[in-house]
Amino acid sequence: MTNLVLELRQGEFMVVNGAPIRFRTKARIELAGHARFLFGKQIMGPDQADSPARRIYFALQTSYIGTDEERPAGLLQARELIREFQATTTSALAREILDRALEAAVADDCYRALKLVRRIMRHEDAVLGRPSAVSSAVLPKVAGFAPTEEVRISA
Repeated sequence: MTNLVLELRQGEFMVVNGAPIRFRTKARIELAGHARFLFGKQIMGPDQADSPARRIYFALQTSYIGTDEERPAGLLQARELIREFQATTTSALAREILDRALEAAVADDCYRALKLVRRIMRHEDAVLGRPSAVSSAVLPKVAGFAPTEEVRISA
C-alpha cells in the first residue's frame, strides 16, 4: 500500500470523502488508503462557477467529492455542460481535452478530469481576456505516486 503525505497550513481547507476539513493549525497528514480529496485552491465554491468552463469544473468536482446522492447528478450535469461547450467552441484541442476529461470522470478518475478541465479554464480565460485565477502548479498524482510521497501545499 502506498501513502500520500500532505502538509497544510493553518486556515487551509480540504475535503476528504465528502467531509469538509479546515485546519486550525499547520498539519501534516498521511492518507493511507483510497480517498476522494481536494484541497486549497483546487476546491471551487458555487459562486466561482461563473463561466462555462468553471461550471464544468464545479459539476465534475461535485461528481468527485459530493455526497453519494450528489455525485451521479454532478456527472450528468458535467456531461451536458461539456456537450454544450464542445458545440460552441472553435478549438478542436479544447473539444479533445473535454472528451478526455469526461472519459476520466466516467472511469471514476475525477481527479484527472479536474486537472484537464483546469486547462480548459486557462484557455477560456485567455480567449475572454480575463486574468486567470487558475493555479498552474503541478498537483500531486492520486494514482501511481511513490510510497510516502510528500506534497507541500501553499495557499
